[in-house]
Amino acid sequence: MSTVLIRLKIKDGMEKRYEEIQKALYEQTHRLEKGVLRYEAWRCQDPGVYYCLLAFADYNTFLIGHQISDHHEEATPPLMEVIEDEQLEWVDPVQGASPLPPTNPQELPEDAPDIAKTYDEILRIVAPNWWNELR
Repeated sequence: MSTVLIRLKIKDGMEKRYEEIQKALYEQTHRLEKGVLRYEAWRCQDPGVYYCLLAFADYNTFLIGHQISDHHEEATPPLMEVIEDEQLEWVDPVQGASPLPPTNPQELPEDAPDIAKTYDEILRIVAPNWWNELR
């Protein structure tokens, strides 16, 4: 399983456009993809700041099934136009305090597309040792 929390700062005045893109991506993700456990977006109290929580059956489902999907690749250029800053953090659900399974690293299949390998270099899960001590 893999869960990621993303903090986004949207450029001033671009919030409505961001939400339009995010709503379309939400709909497509839930309609077209398998293995999606969570795909949600929230507005924060700080102006123009959003959080997205994404949880997938495993890392490869996230990376290959979602991140390099046609609909996500089509949404990426418009998202890059509205995003000022992005912080991505892999998070590990606390068992008994979340219904989501643990976040675990996973190797890509050898035949993974080159674009998946490129994203893997940027997005790879590195599970801190302290997680395992508490599981």
